[in-house]
Amino acid sequence: MTRTIDADYLVVGAGAMGMAFTDALIDHADVRVALIDRRHGVSGHWLEAYPFVRLHQASAFYGVASTLLGGGQLQQRGPEQGLQERASQAEICVYYARMLERFEESGKVEFFPNTEHLGDRTFTSRISGEHFEVPETCRVVDARYLAPSIPAEKPPPFGVAADARVLPVNGLARLDDAPSQYVVVGSGKTATDACIWLLAHGVDPDAICWVRSREPWMMNRAVVQPDPAIFTAMAADTMQAATEAASLEDLFLRLEELGIMLRIDRTVLPTMAKAPTLATWELDQLRTIENVVRHGHLDAVERGKLTFADTSVGVAHDALVVHCAADGLKYPPLVPVWRPQGITLQAIRAGFPCFGAALIGYVEATRHDDDEKNRLCPPTGYGNSMADWARMNLRGTQAVMSFSSEPDIKAWADRVPLNPARTPPDHPGSPALDDARARLTAHVRPALARLAELSA
Repeated sequence: MTRTIDADYLVVGAGAMGMAFTDALIDHADVRVALIDRRHGVSGHWLEAYPFVRLHQASAFYGVASTLLGGGQLQQRGPEQGLQERASQAEICVYYARMLERFEESGKVEFFPNTEHLGDRTFTSRISGEHFEVPETCRVVDARYLAPSIPAEKPPPFGVAADARVLPVNGLARLDDAPSQYVVVGSGKTATDACIWLLAHGVDPDAICWVRSREPWMMNRAVVQPDPAIFTAMAADTMQAATEAASLEDLFLRLEELGIMLRIDRTVLPTMAKAPTLATWELDQLRTIENVVRHGHLDAVERGKLTFADTSVGVAHDALVVHCAADGLKYPPLVPVWRPQGITLQAIRAGFPCFGAALIGYVEATRHDDDEKNRLCPPTGYGNSMADWARMNLRGTQAVMSFSSEPDIKAWADRVPLNPARTPPDHPGSPALDDARARLTAHVRPALARLAELSA
């Protein structure tokens, strides 16, 4: 037997993007939504994330448009005093559980946990086996197109001998005995989190071997803040640097000198530009780890040995290899958000996927022509290489100019904390903001032309 669900939208995936889309859609349209997820609840990958993870950016930039994540407060103590708070894994999961309650209380959303999308308009319970379908008029929303892979759910991308000690990063918080050496495998935010956590728990920097297949560029968290003057100044500096850059490498070095980009080792030019945010105190800690292995991707792990394509490296016989090498960001082909077969959620400005998904939800609720919707919300993708990062900022800035030209969208976006570039209607203004806006206006168009050249 198949049960038919009365729904106008089938949202496949109850992670960050699915929740942000649903929230904006039901707030601006009288519709019914069937929200499904293969996991046991909402929150997406956060349900399985390592317990010591925090958002790499301010909490205000994450979540849904209707409800601020956290209190929007500045940190009052610690090494990030004065910066916006960043939610923990537990806080994020509680937040999304409250958002689900809000959805269900609206009478517009029905949630189906532990379900598998079978394609088209059908899904099935992974618990009972019951089958469900939605009407032909129901629009399918793919909220999993950019869903991240995490070490807890993805095997290591390298061979593991039977006697080797390898565990995903989640396992660090549950160790029974300490090895003489930790081998952290990964170049991104998960690996930096693992290193910082080990150092904070008293592990000697010399007891950490860090396998980095690529050197990463990261953004200074202090300049990616929900303060209009700070964020606009960062954008203005970025556009000016792009205008004046002689090459991609020169662009990133200029951004480093401006305090926007960071790199762990200033003797090595990074090639990876996924660019999560990093605090300068974290940078100082990471630089204490001197045993860094740079031989490309790890091929195999045996007890006492790491094997790469062209060499092998010895490690302690009891070394614990920490798998941090899952694909946190995805790079599928950019496709139109609105197509006849459904809606594919993607980032619409440079980064900030929650804002992009919420924007798509608002536009879906307030517009009727798919061609017009696609004109307003062209997808941007994520950064990976330096050229990708430049291309992402080119497309993202063009998208902002597109959707901001619509008065109602601009008014909505200026009220939504998820929007990093917003200036709230009640903002008092300041000379610093005026100066940043003037510089951004002066440099944005020549910068876009130069970014197009640099990313070609």
